Amino acid sequence: MSSPEVPPSVEPTTASQLLAELAGTFLLVFGLVGTATFSAFFGEETSNPLGVGFLGVAIALGLSVTIAAYAFGPVSGGHFNPAVTLGLAAAGRFPWRATWTFILAQLVGAFLGALAVFGLAAGGPAGFLDKAVASGFVSNGFGELSPGGFGLVSAIVIEVVITALFLYVILGVTHTRAAAGFAPIAIGGALTLFLLIAIPIDNGSINPARSIATAIFGGGDWLAQVWVFIVFPIIGALIAGFSYRILFEGTRPAGSRPVANRS
Repeated sequence: MSSPEVPPSVEPTTASQLLAELAGTFLLVFGLVGTATFSAFFGEETSNPLGVGFLGVAIALGLSVTIAAYAFGPVSGGHFNPAVTLGLAAAGRFPWRATWTFILAQLVGAFLGALAVFGLAAGGPAGFLDKAVASGFVSNGFGELSPGGFGLVSAIVIEVVITALFLYVILGVTHTRAAAGFAPIAIGGALTLFLLIAIPIDNGSINPARSIATAIFGGGDWLAQVWVFIVFPIIGALIAGFSYRILFEGTRPAGSRPVANRS
């Protein structure tokens, strides 16, 4: 009996990749903004509040990204974030010519995710939607719009630092020398950690698509500040992308490691 024919290797089409990026970014924004809108402070006016708080929101983002990476990552690579796409391109892991199409798909997915939450909030009790919009609709902000009253410099520093660290994590756990199959878990865990640090400072962006989408619905002052959450996550990602190969991908022939002098 002849051996079964091995099918030729195939790659996802560009359309499939863009749809995967759109769907994954939708899931990320829907999970984060939905949790923050409906569950973060549920029942805060009662003696027995049921809200999940900052911890629950951070976990929601980590879970959303982990699930999206496992579900859609095999198709598109699982960026779901313009800063990640640009950082991967800077690291030589993604073609620059394809960045704009991925970013466009991410922006559309983020907007649709926020729109879905907006639609659900519109069906809530009287005043619920108005309250959500008045509080910024989970937008990022600094100064008077910061959850903890932190200023512009703090917002800039935290976005550059955590986005750079996030890219280092992504580049590290997706490296050929990394353990296979665990990257989405590490990436989701990293996002949970970084959001726990950043939420009190500026509501934690790391992702310009998410920031733009929520600012559209927050409007006004939130839109006026969104440039910070576009520019500085990208700067952090580019820093990580351009420096990663210099810092972590130096190689030498196997067996050439210096041996300590034991005399």
